[in-house]
Amino acid sequence: MAEIAINKRAKFDYEILDTCTAGLELIGHEVKSLKKRGVSLSGAHVIIRKGEAFLIGMEISSFQPGNEPENFKSGRTLRLLLKKSEISYLFGKTQSGLTIVPIKLYDNVRGKIKIDIALARGRKKHDKRELIKKREAKREIRSASRRNIK
Repeated sequence: MAEIAINKRAKFDYEILDTCTAGLELIGHEVKSLKKRGVSLSGAHVIIRKGEAFLIGMEISSFQPGNEPENFKSGRTLRLLLKKSEISYLFGKTQSGLTIVPIKLYDNVRGKIKIDIALARGRKKHDKRELIKKREAKREIRSASRRNIK
């Protein structure tokens, strides 16, 4: 399982409640570009329309910038391949105020592109500050313990 892209910002901006894995409906040149790691997950999110889940805001760069197909769009809406039961579960949770965000894009063992999506609740500004303080405290403790060992 090779990781293609990780949304580092999602764990900072959102409190992750539940995760699931979905497939992506891609075109051939998009798969090549993704495997070349020409993708950005920042700012992407999932919406549910008419019983189907769609990924919006994921930027896929061109595989060959000088030789791209005429139907190429870098930020096109991608359909997620999920079971009906998973879509209805996610739809019910989004009605209660939660957001669906992509966490990680990866290439599984069989060469298929998969995406991990998460149900998340947005963090407030003071929660983010608290998270930064905890992270810096852990970093200081680790560096102090390393100095004491040497």
